[in-house]
Amino acid sequence: MKIPSIHLPFALTALLTAVSGSLTAQVHYDGGTPWSQRADSGLDAEVPGWYYNLGLTGIRAELVADEPKALLVKYVLPKTPARKGIEIDDLIIGVDGKKFRKPHLNGYGMEVFGAQGPIEELAEALEACQGESGKLTMMVKRGEETMDVELDIGTEYGSYAKTFPDDCPKSEKILKELLDYITEQQQENGSFGDPVHNTFSALALLGSGERKYLPDVERNLRHLCESIESTDEGIRQDGLMNWTYMGTAIVLSEYYLITKKSWALKELEKIRDILYEGQYLDMSQINPKSKESHPDSYPTGPKQSHGGWGHNPGFEGYGPIAMITAQGALSFALMDRCGIEIDPKRLDSAYEFLKRGTGENGYVGYGDGAGGPDEWADMGRTGAAGIACFLAPKSSGSYRRLAKKHTDVIGEHPQSFPDTHASPPMGMGYEAIGANIDSRNFRKLMDANRWWFTMAQCGDETFYYQPNRDNSGYDSSARMTASCVVAFIYTIPKRNLVVTGRDSQ
Repeated sequence: MKIPSIHLPFALTALLTAVSGSLTAQVHYDGGTPWSQRADSGLDAEVPGWYYNLGLTGIRAELVADEPKALLVKYVLPKTPARKGIEIDDLIIGVDGKKFRKPHLNGYGMEVFGAQGPIEELAEALEACQGESGKLTMMVKRGEETMDVELDIGTEYGSYAKTFPDDCPKSEKILKELLDYITEQQQENGSFGDPVHNTFSALALLGSGERKYLPDVERNLRHLCESIESTDEGIRQDGLMNWTYMGTAIVLSEYYLITKKSWALKELEKIRDILYEGQYLDMSQINPKSKESHPDSYPTGPKQSHGGWGHNPGFEGYGPIAMITAQGALSFALMDRCGIEIDPKRLDSAYEFLKRGTGENGYVGYGDGAGGPDEWADMGRTGAAGIACFLAPKSSGSYRRLAKKHTDVIGEHPQSFPDTHASPPMGMGYEAIGANIDSRNFRKLMDANRWWFTMAQCGDETFYYQPNRDNSGYDSSARMTASCVVAFIYTIPKRNLVVTGRDSQ
């Protein structure tokens, strides 16, 4: 069988092929990263850089080295509470009569993950005011003058419940808005955009439990399946097609398990065969050019990288990686639940790849080489491996035990949640369902990152893709990327999908 190709947008290609060893911190003062990056179109095209969104205030702010206990205002969005009273280059130094207590500690690395300092302190005040008066007073330094500026944030949303997004009116209101936004963004051909959008938009719609969204999901899946069927150009070594195949397999499986539509089974069998052919099992599949382009990733023996998938079929560039291999294993696990026959050898090879890449503490490394016992960054792939292992078919128990290690390390170190390699929002989605294997770890994850959900919310019923390690992806579709992933996360407690806990054993 020939593997067809699907063209991916350049921005996504750049996003997913970012070099794994390039550690660009959020707090980065030399060279202007990430603050100098701009969106060329879309909702944020007028903003002069990639800055922190300060929630419903409408302010975009930069973290600067010489003002570690302040937020530098770089832009104020139109028709937002801060439009009157806050000016460009204002320094926000406190809130509600109190100066910020701690310097910012926010960037990429185990020592600096999290939002300690002005970001977190402002988020707490912003969240609290929405459940009380709706008024937020910012302490602002403008030139040599210090003043208080009161913003009318309002109480329309209220505050998050302690159990959010479960049993939380604010979460439910936001979810409804995001689902409406997602359906409005669906293209005429059924696509929601790139593979990240297609995967998490469809999963959010299915996860809501609202049957009115089933036609939207089916239209999306029909488009993806037709795209796969309509091309037959042989095995390509570029294009990142495996992300599309994996995402389609996961959503299509969940769709079938809800609807029992027979057409979905036929398409799943086709995708299964594509995944078979793309899985790396033999050194003859290696693209000779990869030895020159990525010498450090070139296998030293037949078992290195064995059983995994990379961005593309076989072995090219970095070769098989844990993030996509976890999605491959999850695809097989869900297909099995649909009654699709899966080759046990291929299944076991995928899971063995993930096992080799899991450290003593449960953290999953970039490939199939385990990291040190104290490493824990980039938890998206740990979450993806966790849910794949938890749902492994006919498990003897060993994969479930591995899944327990995966979910526990997320619960122990939830700080890196919004800032990981490749597509951070995608990583958030997988990390959330990995944490959800154990409800206690999901609670730890959400509580530690309440600040992010408060600060990423925008006044136009979307969510914002906050600055992070990998700057690619801040473009015209950045709001869609963040919004569909948040929508999916807010459906997790509903347990309407296998990946979120339905029928779990």
